Amino acid sequence: MKLTLRAFQSTDVDNLVKHANNSNISKYLTNKFPFPYEKKDGEAFIQLALSHDPLQIKAIVLNGEVIGSIGVHQLADIYSKSAEMGYWISEKHWGKGIVTFAIKEMLKYGFETFDVERIFARTTHTNLASQRVLQKSGFIFEAELKGTIFKNEEYFDELIFGFRKNQLI
Repeated sequence: MKLTLRAFQSTDVDNLVKHANNSNISKYLTNKFPFPYEKKDGEAFIQLALSHDPLQIKAIVLNGEVIGSIGVHQLADIYSKSAEMGYWISEKHWGKGIVTFAIKEMLKYGFETFDVERIFARTTHTNLASQRVLQKSGFIFEAELKGTIFKNEEYFDELIFGFRKNQLI
């Protein structure tokens, strides 16, 4: 199994759409991640991913095939020493340690590339798998905000997990 993170390429669009077009993935992400996920969505996402210098979004690639995405986005103003991490992976590859690998690689990249002291991730109280992978990756639970996420006509609690630069080994 060859697992890497790399910049997206325009030729990744078909694999991106194949793996992203899944309601079990989109239900845990912001509304910017549509379902159904169509070719035009994949093309727009790849264009967005390639528009940042330095890169903020990378493809998760297994044996040459894009199966997901992970990003680190530095915040601005009084939050400029923090960055938010977001990720998703093909349902076919859930529970195989791939996201844990991707998170650890992206933490290193994020702290080396951006002038931040903290990288955080947010998830819903119902996304137990994401909570587990964050904790397994060394993130520490920081906060629970009641009823702050509204998705598909339903409210969810938002859980925030943080990782500090001084935690890197």
